[in-house]
Amino acid sequence: MRLTKLGHSCVRLSKDEGTLVIDPGGLTPEQDALEGADAVLITHEHFDHFDEDRLRQAMAANERLRVYASRVVASKLADLGERVKSVGHGDALTVAGFDIHVYGEDHEILDPDVPPIPNTGYLIDGQVFHPGDALTVPPEPVPTLCLPGSAPWMKVSEMYSYVKEIAPERAYVIHDGILNDVGIAVMENHVSNAAAKAGKDYRRLKPGESVELP
Repeated sequence: MRLTKLGHSCVRLSKDEGTLVIDPGGLTPEQDALEGADAVLITHEHFDHFDEDRLRQAMAANERLRVYASRVVASKLADLGERVKSVGHGDALTVAGFDIHVYGEDHEILDPDVPPIPNTGYLIDGQVFHPGDALTVPPEPVPTLCLPGSAPWMKVSEMYSYVKEIAPERAYVIHDGILNDVGIAVMENHVSNAAAKAGKDYRRLKPGESVELP
């Protein structure tokens, strides 16, 4: 399987059977992010993860494209019928040759006075976990973690704790589109430090950079 990091939290996964795209939101500048995709997975409705107009345009251009999403996102696309499926914690499905397990229920807390919105993380082929905007720990090993690098809902210490608890062999940074160059350098330093502690491959991929997963 090939993992390609795109802008912010968008990740593209490809293998012989098909291509998945996760969270092509408003901070994903690559215009071809959805080109050739068989399915799109959306973790939650925030603009940096879900760009409704862009997704509708892609579905109009590609009749085979299907969407799997949290219940709120699915409800916004309900007029597209069976091409959109609502998924939630505990679901398991096979899409475009990928086995997908859904883990997680809530977005991390932003305003303590406001209930969290739904957030669904996706474990793909028992290999790659994309948590969306949550620090969800799946009940099974995660060889490759899409690691949130910076967010209004996360402290640096929580990033360290999360990657330590998951203990993946590989971690590639997502959720970095809100940082300027200085912020990226600071975040990369902390991720490198976490990698050195664990003796594992934890790093930030540049937008458009790909890695081949075992």
